[in-house]
Amino acid sequence: MSSTTHQNSAGFFGHPKGLSTLFFTEMWERMSYYGMRALLVLFMTASLQEEGLTFTVATAAAIYGLYTGAVYFLGLPGGWIADRLLGGQRTIWYGGIVIMCGHIVLAIPHDSTFFIGLILVASGTGLLKPNISALVGQLYSEDDVRRDSGYALYYMGINLGSILGYFICGYFGESVGWHWGFGAAAVGMAIGLIQYRHTIGNLGDASLKPVSPMTPAGEKNAWRIIGATVAAAALITGLTLAGIISINPVMVAQYVAIAFTLTFFVYFGFIYFAGKLNEGEKKKMWALFLVCLASACFWSGFEQAGSSLNLFGRDYTDRLLGDFEMPASWFQSANALFIILLSPFFAALWISLGKRMITPSYSMKCAVGLIIMASGFIVMFFAAQYAAAGLKVAPYWLVATYFLHTVGELCLSPVALSAVSKLAPRRFAGQMMGVFVLTYSIGNIIAGLLAGNFDPENVSELPNLYLQIAVFSIGIGAVIALISLKSKKWEGLAEGKKEIGEGEAEARAV
Repeated sequence: MSSTTHQNSAGFFGHPKGLSTLFFTEMWERMSYYGMRALLVLFMTASLQEEGLTFTVATAAAIYGLYTGAVYFLGLPGGWIADRLLGGQRTIWYGGIVIMCGHIVLAIPHDSTFFIGLILVASGTGLLKPNISALVGQLYSEDDVRRDSGYALYYMGINLGSILGYFICGYFGESVGWHWGFGAAAVGMAIGLIQYRHTIGNLGDASLKPVSPMTPAGEKNAWRIIGATVAAAALITGLTLAGIISINPVMVAQYVAIAFTLTFFVYFGFIYFAGKLNEGEKKKMWALFLVCLASACFWSGFEQAGSSLNLFGRDYTDRLLGDFEMPASWFQSANALFIILLSPFFAALWISLGKRMITPSYSMKCAVGLIIMASGFIVMFFAAQYAAAGLKVAPYWLVATYFLHTVGELCLSPVALSAVSKLAPRRFAGQMMGVFVLTYSIGNIIAGLLAGNFDPENVSELPNLYLQIAVFSIGIGAVIALISLKSKKWEGLAEGKKEIGEGEAEARAV
């Protein structure tokens, strides 16, 4: 721990002052991210009279899935740039600037700027998000008992930011104008950047420089490759906007989903077969594979929030509160609100189970989370039947679905992160976390493809869509739960009791 950080070790609720810098930076960045994301599908599918892009649901959902999947995937090179080239502090700063520029471009009322803005926001988030989370841990020494509570405070900022984004950007986007909503996201990111720059001294020398810097020659080559990649992306974007080449978002999403899945299997298999693992490590890798499978399936359902569930809230939900029509995007804030309310309960639950010597395997807890999330779509199956009959459904159907999704998230998300840190072979820990992040990308892209089956003109098919998601997810969860009866031995839990709540503070890390 740096000397500067140590001197400021009690500046923010008993934590290092640097935590306040990261808390508010992340809060405003999440405000901009979730606020803009809540508007994406609504804006893309809105009619010309509503000043939208008039995309089909299939196209809009595929673009949404590609965007959210890219955000997680680009965190891999973003982390590498911080570790080898810039250091965490500068990477966060530059990432925030790119994000703000992306929101500004989205705020320009011109169709051709839309995809440029999305690319900028996704790229900037890939630079900022993994490094700001990592930087929180670097404010503490290895044996500092405040680390977990520090992460808990930090992730509270994430949820507060997402609530602000849904309400502020959602209101301006749906009630005033779409580009006003995107502009509000730009303002939020600007506030975060100003705050970050003004208080950056609180961070001391934590991640000020790359932890594993390259040689001067290697650094030059790395920047050449990065420059060539950016130039290639700009060229493809320009040719697409000029109409010289045509891109089918649905087809691209399908190919990207296949590519990410193959990458996951190849890298996972390489570590398993060529990593010179012993028998115990190989068994843990099998247990970790179950967790990864549950994670990919979970996010493919959970991420319907911004696509099919968002459209359901807009088209088939009674949003009138007296004379005020609630923006459809506000429903998504229920997840963040439930996270804040339920996180203390789940933290206490894992501790209580541990005291009773009840130690479910990681894969069992992930399976339970997946099944609980899937039960939310059973709720939507019944709600969609009312919609198919031509009725506007009450808001509590969506709220109940988001409640179940949040419970499932709290069962799976922190447990999965903890599983990677515990089950991955130590010498491959960083690489396995990168492989695990691919499950988020895969899940998000599949979520977009699934949401593409949402046809506003044929609402009678909607109940079947939600039922298929529910049955598939419950089936996968049940299979994982059965296998987990054996995987507990693979995980080594029979050798000794571990802290059940390990990684609980990381529930909103990604």
